[in-house]
Amino acid sequence: MSYAGDLSPQEAWAKLEDGAILVDVRTEGEWAHIGVPDTAAAGDRRNDPLFIQWNLAGGIPNSQFVEQLKQQAAGTAGAELVFLCRSGARSIAAAVAATEAGFVSYNVLEGFEGEPDRHGERTVNGWKNRGLPTNLGKH
Repeated sequence: MSYAGDLSPQEAWAKLEDGAILVDVRTEGEWAHIGVPDTAAAGDRRNDPLFIQWNLAGGIPNSQFVEQLKQQAAGTAGAELVFLCRSGARSIAAAVAATEAGFVSYNVLEGFEGEPDRHGERTVNGWKNRGLPTNLGKH
């Protein structure tokens, strides 16, 4: 594994309570229409989530991802980063890239929305379906 490891949503929350920083790598549209994690209850405001798109509109890879991460994570030296996407796929790629850039990086299994059920609805698991705090549609 080329990053620090995979975490369940509950394990990710415990990392945030210990001072890790959540990095949401979904798209602006996902943040606006599906919602974002609310990490305020995990600790002080210094570990507010970072919002950096792994892919831009149309699925185009964000060539500036690592640079944007370095800029947004400036001043958080030594903090572990916990990467989150919709289902846990983009966040793996982001955790690998961040690790290569020198960060201690984890991936959140299941992502924000989790797996689709037999009807295609994302109600099975994931951050929001496991009852972790969200600020739905308010980024």
